[in-house]
Amino acid sequence: MQKLNDFLLNLDGFIGGSQWFVYLLLGVGLFFTIYLKFPQFRYMRHSLRVVMGKFDRKGDKGDTTHFQALTTALSGTVGTGNIAGVAFAIHLGGPGALFWMLMTALVGMCTKFVEVTLSHKYRDFTEDGQVSGGPMYYMKKKLNIRINGKLIKTGKYLGIFFAVATVLSSFGTGNLPQINSIASSVAATFGIKQIITGGVLAVLLAFVIIGGIKRIAKVTERLVPAMALIYFVGALLVIGFNIENVIPSFVSVFQDVFTGTAAMGGFMGAGFAFAFNRGVNRGLFSNEAGQGSAPIAHAAARTKEPVSEGLVAILEPFIDTIIICTLTGLVILSSGVWTEKFPNTFQMADIQVLDQQYSEDSEKDIELLSAALNKRDSVGFFTGKLEILNGKFQNHITILHARSFAEDIVFSIEGEAFTGMINVKEGNIISDNPDVEINGVSLLHSAPLTTEAFKRSWLGDWGKYIVSIGLLLFAFSTAISWSYYGGRAMTFLFGTKSIVYYRIIYVIGFFVASFTDTSIIWTFSGITIAFMTIPNLIGIFSLRKEVKTTIADYWKSFSKEHPDVKIPEKIKS
Repeated sequence: MQKLNDFLLNLDGFIGGSQWFVYLLLGVGLFFTIYLKFPQFRYMRHSLRVVMGKFDRKGDKGDTTHFQALTTALSGTVGTGNIAGVAFAIHLGGPGALFWMLMTALVGMCTKFVEVTLSHKYRDFTEDGQVSGGPMYYMKKKLNIRINGKLIKTGKYLGIFFAVATVLSSFGTGNLPQINSIASSVAATFGIKQIITGGVLAVLLAFVIIGGIKRIAKVTERLVPAMALIYFVGALLVIGFNIENVIPSFVSVFQDVFTGTAAMGGFMGAGFAFAFNRGVNRGLFSNEAGQGSAPIAHAAARTKEPVSEGLVAILEPFIDTIIICTLTGLVILSSGVWTEKFPNTFQMADIQVLDQQYSEDSEKDIELLSAALNKRDSVGFFTGKLEILNGKFQNHITILHARSFAEDIVFSIEGEAFTGMINVKEGNIISDNPDVEINGVSLLHSAPLTTEAFKRSWLGDWGKYIVSIGLLLFAFSTAISWSYYGGRAMTFLFGTKSIVYYRIIYVIGFFVASFTDTSIIWTFSGITIAFMTIPNLIGIFSLRKEVKTTIADYWKSFSKEHPDVKIPEKIKS
């Protein structure tokens, strides 16, 4: 598993984790923001009226209402990224990473407006009358080129690449990390084994997704508001309890944006580049703007006006990231848990064994290790055998876990202290005995970090139930929506008959991921996100002039159809 994780980390570092990917994502969003004159701000009020059904017409083709399309897409984006993803970003990059998540959302509102408009405009209808849409369809129809008068079907092949990436991402984004986070949280909170949680929810998932988009829409339009309310109330209780820390926490998000966050507590610091990269990366995982996933859900909306559905999509990153992720970030920062160490079970992929002893009390050692963790320098990694006697290692080395000095480390098997040898290669533990468990004290990340933060309120330990329930609802609804995205991609690739086989594999993967290493899954998700995002960004940028024309045509048509509705001059322009 460690070798697989190392391979995926290297691949992610070259693609989704690289600086060029971050600049591409933000660059396209910023371009459209300026090119279309800040539609995410100018059209916000109109977007709310559209989603409320103010301008609905009878007889329009589609499978869902505007609101159902929005909640289905939101259920796909509001998931572990809002609970575990924010915690992971702060764990890696400090408070500054949250700032870059928010900036990603602001430009992402425009990106999502554009990609949804194009995908709805070029949607198809299957032989059974259902809508099938998404970026692969506009790619197939509009991105072909002519060379010397000969048509080259570049759009078709780009659409195929995107559809394949969507199928992979349905597992990497919507399936594997969602159930893994649910099962881990339920196990920590209620003591229920991960495999049991995975089995029960896999059966429920199969029941929902068999009904297709109409059943999915009915479930999500009830589930999304309920889960948002539960989480919102719980977050406010934590923020209120730690009210004296709220303003300093909010300030910390902005004060170290361009300098990075210094070491404090167990947190060993993060440079600007690392916080910027991880914040944007986690921001994309949270709101999926530019990824091309949400347009698949929005394509099913009942309307003949593609722009009207694009307007609805503007609300997604705002709700998902600006509101929910900000709440999670303030909960984590105001509670102070992001710099504190807690007893926990170490995951092998989060462990690094260094070849000499370092001290947490040494400022020089902290600077050296911080530089190494932020990819600016290197330290020596241990290769050889760890000698374990009565659960304690005897070598003169240092063990890092979750980017922090690990303390009170105990090696055990089924609760009994372990004695023997454990192989280590280049800092990675390669245990010949998979039953060896490593426990100790270190920083936390992902869902366990958010869980600890929610305990710092008037609810005390009861706060962990808010996270478990919220995570269960958020993540399960995400898995439901992504099954639809993957199914539409399979329809594009192989026709509607392939969907049943996809759903079977999707449910099996959902079950297996409930007891699989979290770190590997998170890394895999980053790669699949990049494989979807890159061709989609290239596609929407190529059609920038058509987008502008389509928007202008919409406002002309809207003015004629609704002469009594006042359209501000700034929108007309």
